[in-house]
Amino acid sequence: MTPRVVLIGPPGAGKTSIGRALAKSLDVDFADTDTLIEIDQGKSVSQIFVDEGEAHFRKVEERICIEALKNVGGVLSLGGGAVLTSGVAEALRMADTKVIFLDVSLAVAAPRIGFNRDRPLLLSNPRQKWQTLMDARRPIYESLAATKIEVEDRSVNEIVGEILSKAGI
Repeated sequence: MTPRVVLIGPPGAGKTSIGRALAKSLDVDFADTDTLIEIDQGKSVSQIFVDEGEAHFRKVEERICIEALKNVGGVLSLGGGAVLTSGVAEALRMADTKVIFLDVSLAVAAPRIGFNRDRPLLLSNPRQKWQTLMDARRPIYESLAATKIEVEDRSVNEIVGEILSKAGI
């Protein structure tokens, strides 16, 4: 079983809230890989970064994402950096699923994520770090996605409607 839809994009794009709403509209299950990682590890993503470091987190993330791509039906939301791992990128390319890139600008993402301590990669000059991460990740998101949706300051319902229309779901 593979997900009908996989959402990718940067922190603050709304992958979780849009994913939940999309799953509800399709009457399917929803899963978020960050939540699956937290359940697997018994601690928050930020605590994993603090205790074990990014390299450990990425290994766990790769395993969880690949498992989810094989076992989760419905809608799956991947963490923003999951696509950086070659195993996850390859699994996405091989999966029979619709990959949707939720694109968002720094101006819209900033108030959503607040650049707080729960975003370990964004500590110290968070706006610059977010932009640097996005500049590096954008080509990867675009290469993996069948459809790109501009999120900006639109409502969740508007975005879900566009996904359903553009992705032919």
